Amino acid sequence: MVDDSWIVALVVAGYLLLMIWVGAASARRSQTIESFFLAGRNLSPAVLTATLTATILGASSTLGMAGLGFREGLTGAWWLLSGALGLLVLSIFFAEKVRSAGCYTLPELLGERYDPRVRYGASALILISWVGIISAQIVASGKLLGVLFGPGQEVFMVVSALVFVGYTALGGQRSIVKTDAVQISILLLGLLVVAWRAFHLAGPDEILAAGGSFPTSQARGGIDVMVLVLVVGSTYIAGPDIYSRLFSAKDPKAARASAFAAALLLIPIAFIITGLGISARILFPGIGPEEALPVLISETLSPLGEGLLAAALLSALISSADTTLLTATSILSLDLFRRARPESSERTMMIVSRGGTVLIGGVALLSALRLPEIIGALLSAYTVFAGGLIVPLVAGFWRERLRLTSGGALAALLGGGGTAILFGAEMPLLGMMVSAALLFSVSWLSPQSRRLIRG
Repeated sequence: MVDDSWIVALVVAGYLLLMIWVGAASARRSQTIESFFLAGRNLSPAVLTATLTATILGASSTLGMAGLGFREGLTGAWWLLSGALGLLVLSIFFAEKVRSAGCYTLPELLGERYDPRVRYGASALILISWVGIISAQIVASGKLLGVLFGPGQEVFMVVSALVFVGYTALGGQRSIVKTDAVQISILLLGLLVVAWRAFHLAGPDEILAAGGSFPTSQARGGIDVMVLVLVVGSTYIAGPDIYSRLFSAKDPKAARASAFAAALLLIPIAFIITGLGISARILFPGIGPEEALPVLISETLSPLGEGLLAAALLSALISSADTTLLTATSILSLDLFRRARPESSERTMMIVSRGGTVLIGGVALLSALRLPEIIGALLSAYTVFAGGLIVPLVAGFWRERLRLTSGGALAALLGGGGTAILFGAEMPLLGMMVSAALLFSVSWLSPQSRRLIRG
């Protein structure tokens, strides 16, 4: 650590303590299920846009995507651009439908479209995928603090996990929403400051030359771009964390407007963060790719600026982790426990919800201690989720017109998700293809569908 590193440590520690205080303060207003998971369903478009953007700008969109820029140049921006395309599709075609459903969780929405078996299958698949995504955020937090403060990445991972699991268990959605607007403002301002310094040091001409071609390059060809758009983009069209935000909107129009605004914000951010990765390769070629952003922060800013941006970047990682954690908890509590114990009181459900938050956070931390890299872990989780869930969910909005059955949806969930688990690393689109084939073939061959045709 440098001589002034105590300033950085003080700012980061102050931020972490502030998050715990926010969670404790929000706990008093989070005594009902609707308040804990959906903040009372009264989020305005401005607040919703801020919290949605903060949720998206997590490990993959900061440390991971800067690492992609470091490795392959401008085509690394496709990670976040894929998300922007997915959000645009969500905004135009589905956001108002999602909010109008009045559900708490994505599996509940699927259960209403089909039947309880599909709800249970979706719950299991999302929990498996989302533990991996939470784990990746914890790994990213450890990498960030490890670069800033030296060895001890595992210790930093444990500390970060304890903080966001703690305040999420206390305050739920209210504690998350309260911090997101401030976090995203500080993060965007900090990224602009680092970009100005880094681009000046590396040189615009050198950055453009090192960035390579776009939209495709030698590192990422057209097929690779298409796979990324379909796999990553689809998780924005039907992601349970994104849906938890839309369910919290005050009305369907607010849900649509916030998704559209967040999509537009992601486009310039994608190129700025990728450019930072390219700059780091020029200035510090010996570092690891996913260390690009933390090294730029530590080498281009004053200790106070480094501490502020480190806290903001840590908040970006935590703001994604807490939303993902709360989403997984809502599925465990509402789609599994309450369905099994429908007579449970509100007080019992709150105890189960807070306990479930701690349980899922603990499992994710144990998984994080074994993960090698951020982007690889996230892509694996996204592939499993997309393989089983995307096709039956999107097609379910036109279930009657397409003559889809609950049996077909369940086969698509299990077959597509299982295929993605087994073969997703080598063939990331195979799960979605199997899911589509099973959804339509099982539906159309069922007696129920044949009766509809005859009718």
